[in-house]
Amino acid sequence: MPVIRVLIVDDDPLVRSALSHFVSRDPEIEVIGEAESGVEAIAAVERDRPDVVMMDVQMPEMNGIEATAAIAERWPDVRILAVTTLDGSDTVLPMLNAGASGYLLKDSSADDIVLGVREVYKGASSLSPRIASMLIKHVRDTEPTGRGARDLESLTERESEVLERLAQGMSNAEIARTLIVSEGTVKAHLGRIMSKWQVRDRVQILVTAAHAGLVDFR
Repeated sequence: MPVIRVLIVDDDPLVRSALSHFVSRDPEIEVIGEAESGVEAIAAVERDRPDVVMMDVQMPEMNGIEATAAIAERWPDVRILAVTTLDGSDTVLPMLNAGASGYLLKDSSADDIVLGVREVYKGASSLSPRIASMLIKHVRDTEPTGRGARDLESLTERESEVLERLAQGMSNAEIARTLIVSEGTVKAHLGRIMSKWQVRDRVQILVTAAHAGLVDFR
C-alpha cells in the first residue's frame, strides 16, 4: 500500500508525465495530483495535503520559490523537493531558503529522483552532487563572516566522515554503504551533528561546515 503521497508541479506536461512514471514505479509512492503553476500547487496542497511536493522553479503565474515559501509557511509538515534544470546560485539558494528540503536536477537518474522523494519524506534532505558543490562554494565565497571552526563543537572522527560524504551529495543510504554501517547509524550521527551545531537539517549542516571551512567538494 502506498505510504508517500506526492504532488508533481511543473508547467511542462511531458515532464510531469515522466516524473509521475519514475516515482510511481515505487510501490510505496502514489502520485495524487499534478499542477502546472505555483498558484495551482498551493490550491492542490490545501485540498489534498500531499506528503511531498516535487516542485519546478521556473513557472508562470507564481514560480517555485514563491510557492515553496507559501507552502512551507502554511503547511510546514509538507516536504518540498525541487526538481529542475536550473542549477545557478540565484535559484538554488533562494529555493533552499524558502523551505525546500532537497534540490535535484532533471538530468538525475530515475533512481536518484525516487531516492530524493524518499529522503525528504523521511525528514532528511537530498541534494545533487553538483548542487552540494555549488552550495558550499557559494557560502565560502560570499559569506566568509560565519562561525569559524573554533566556534563549533568538535565532531568525532566518524561524524567527520559522515560530514565529508554529505558534502559529496550522498544520501543517507549511500553514506551507510560507504562506511559499512546501517542507515540508522548514519541518521544518528547526523542528528548529533545537528544537535552540536544547533541546526535543523542536512542543508544547514553543509552551510555551517562551509562557513567554518570544514568541507570542500572534490
